[in-house]
Amino acid sequence: MRDLTLDLNLLLWRALRPLLFLHSPQRAHERALALLSWMDRSETAISLASRLHRSCFPRSDSPPAEIGGVRFGQPLILAAGMVKGTGFSDETDALAAVAEGKNILPGWRSLPALLGPVEFGSFTRWPRMGNPGTVLWRDPRTRTTHNRVGLRNPGARAAASFLGLRRSKLPESWGINIATSPGVEDLERQFEELLESIGFFLDADVRPAWFTLNISCPNTGDDPRGRHSAALVQALCEPTVRLAYPTPVWIKVAPDLGPEQYQALPGACAASGVRAIVATNTLAQPSPADPRQEAGLGGAGLFPNARQAQKLLQQELGKTAGAVDLVACGGILDGASWKSCEAVVGQYWSALVWRGPLAAALILREAQDDPCQ
Repeated sequence: MRDLTLDLNLLLWRALRPLLFLHSPQRAHERALALLSWMDRSETAISLASRLHRSCFPRSDSPPAEIGGVRFGQPLILAAGMVKGTGFSDETDALAAVAEGKNILPGWRSLPALLGPVEFGSFTRWPRMGNPGTVLWRDPRTRTTHNRVGLRNPGARAAASFLGLRRSKLPESWGINIATSPGVEDLERQFEELLESIGFFLDADVRPAWFTLNISCPNTGDDPRGRHSAALVQALCEPTVRLAYPTPVWIKVAPDLGPEQYQALPGACAASGVRAIVATNTLAQPSPADPRQEAGLGGAGLFPNARQAQKLLQQELGKTAGAVDLVACGGILDGASWKSCEAVVGQYWSALVWRGPLAAALILREAQDDPCQ
């Protein structure tokens, strides 16, 4: 049944993708969010998505893997960036939308039902409208994506309020990605924003399986590399870990740090109680529309940089005696790229664009069927 469903998905996606690609990436993304918002409201759609998930994702006889303090029965997680919600310019407006019953987080229910583990966010302390104009690009020739969405989201308080009203329908395995607001350089204010953001979710009795601190946001045009120093990571993470306990805390890092930074990060994470490093975020590159602006490179173009960062981290992670794990991320598009990461758990996003909504199931089947496995 699994192979038949995935083969039909492949045929359908190959037929539909040229038609979908007639629309700009931005327009296609907007339509996808509208569809997800409708699915979130439909019990029939949620039921069908859950059945499709059960038929497509392989069942393992071995116990679930524990990575980053979380038990995963499925090794691939949809990365942050899809379920992050509507942008608002004002927190009052965002909270009013929640009170009116509006779905400010399209996909919050439907994507976990279909895909399994999903990381929501990134959420910032205050709502953000994100960057204006065209902010999404794709290149079918190289299977790469670019984005400079700019952390568009309703803000942590509104997101927590929205999810708190729907606690009974939240998935079993999901995470929340938190970022500091672009432009905030004051270290004390960064501390406050992270703690306030997580505090909103805890006060709303919203407990994800993990929190991720996004310390690399290249698509905002504001990504100080100093945020990745081991001392700063430890200073930022220690109070966050204490507040979030017993929920584990992860960090997400950039793909273009110096070797010495990657080598120092595992020790800093272990000392501060961080349970996993997500490597990596997108790569800051000139925007396809304007070389004076930065956009985050994803997909196949990101994979070499992400893999190099993972290798450097893996050399040091063994020294933490299992206290800190690697979550591979960046250009995982097929079974070969997933296997080469040599990780137990990974994250994907661009694969949805190139391979369709069941990309993760296809990747896992390819890795399983590879005779070199």
